[in-house]
Amino acid sequence: MGIRAPTREQARDRVLNDNEVRAVMRACEVEAYPFRQFVLLLLATAQRRGEVSQMKWSDIDLEGKIWVIPAHLSKNGKQHVVPLSGYALKLLAEAPRFLECDFVFTTTQRTHISCFSKTIGRIHETSGTSDWRFHDLRRTGASGMARLGVAPHVIEKVLNHISGTISGVAAVYNRYGYDAERRDALEAWGHTLEQFDRGK
Repeated sequence: MGIRAPTREQARDRVLNDNEVRAVMRACEVEAYPFRQFVLLLLATAQRRGEVSQMKWSDIDLEGKIWVIPAHLSKNGKQHVVPLSGYALKLLAEAPRFLECDFVFTTTQRTHISCFSKTIGRIHETSGTSDWRFHDLRRTGASGMARLGVAPHVIEKVLNHISGTISGVAAVYNRYGYDAERRDALEAWGHTLEQFDRGK
């Protein structure tokens, strides 16, 4: 509308450190379905809150170990295939399946979950952590993969980012999906989370 913004928008850069991640994972242990699995899958997959909260069983291939985010749910409007690590598959195995509902995370057996502010408030209190949002778990996952030596362009593919390391003319000609590399990245990150879960 041509109205000047009241303040300059500040990009968030909050990343949870390892001790905070462990604390959040411990807090999730006392959470019931669906939020226990939902929060940990945010961390394990590094996907967006809206995408994970609307995850459907019909979009998951457990045998192929992939989850397909439909184009209409993806921020960039493109279908996104997410490799599922062993850790992510273990979380999904804990989730019940309802005959009348295709959503993985539901409290009504009709619609996907909501009420995120109440959930994050409980986890803040139980974990003793603060000043983070669910989207920061996505950044934490990306940073964790980078620390494990995953290349930036592979992390961008995991996050379903179009612009970034590979952009401009390079993006036009480089159509390789880095499928194997993305799977290796998420598997390595999942292994790290499993170690955290064991107290290592």
